[in-house]
Amino acid sequence: MLISVASGKGGTGKTTIAANLAWAASTLEPVTFLDCDVEEPDSHFYIKPEWLGEEGVCIPVPVVDASRCDGCGKCAEFCRYNALAAIKGDVLIFEELCHGCGGCALVCPFKCITYADRRIGIVREGARGGIHLYQGLLDIGEPVAVPVLKRVKERQAGEGLSIVDCPPGTSCPMVNAISGSDYCILVTEPSPFGRHDLNLAHRAASELGVPHGVLINRSSPNDAVIDDYCDEEGLQILGGIPFSRELAEACSRGELRTETDKTWSWRFLKILEEVKKACLLSLPS
Repeated sequence: MLISVASGKGGTGKTTIAANLAWAASTLEPVTFLDCDVEEPDSHFYIKPEWLGEEGVCIPVPVVDASRCDGCGKCAEFCRYNALAAIKGDVLIFEELCHGCGGCALVCPFKCITYADRRIGIVREGARGGIHLYQGLLDIGEPVAVPVLKRVKERQAGEGLSIVDCPPGTSCPMVNAISGSDYCILVTEPSPFGRHDLNLAHRAASELGVPHGVLINRSSPNDAVIDDYCDEEGLQILGGIPFSRELAEACSRGELRTETDKTWSWRFLKILEEVKKACLLSLPS
């Protein structure tokens, strides 16, 4: 089962939820934790793994054979990311903008474009307890996160439970992170901003056909702003994590409450149980 944990905005406590859920679940079965927030990965602060190794992530970027190129510009016309420009018979390549799609070589009439690998990030592997962690890290200054994210998702467990910690927001990285999930937990907070960005995340998950429900973090008497929205949209509320100074202090120290407190572990296992029930209900009859 592949469960993604996402949010329409940063700061909702998405990684805190994902890490505590993974730790609670790991008391029952092995868990593969996929940290796909590759621009700012921080799951290791909570899981504290023993690092086992890392590998580079590269994308193919075009190399033009100037002796064969006549500067026709068909490659530049094709590229939607403006990674190539034909100027006065020469082709300029902006490697940081290249997505490695390979289209420029296909349209080149003289077949003068080949490719060379360029590193854009790494995937680290670590483990602790029943959790196996794969964490993507985009190199500083790199603008394209999706290839690193996809490499992390390739480490999904063939069997058992995999949990994806998604990037915040609803742009390409988040869309790629939740794609293919059996279920997506949308973490929100009880505020007008939380409702607004929950709506964006709900629309994205719906467009992708990913079953999803809502978890309210920092739950308080203000929950009605989220409750009303979920009623309007027919969204299941999986539960709530109450606003707690104790939990906030533990988070600031990088502690997992599910590791030290059975009450918190039980709370997250109940959320996991609700997710599994929702997954079964979403299966085609």
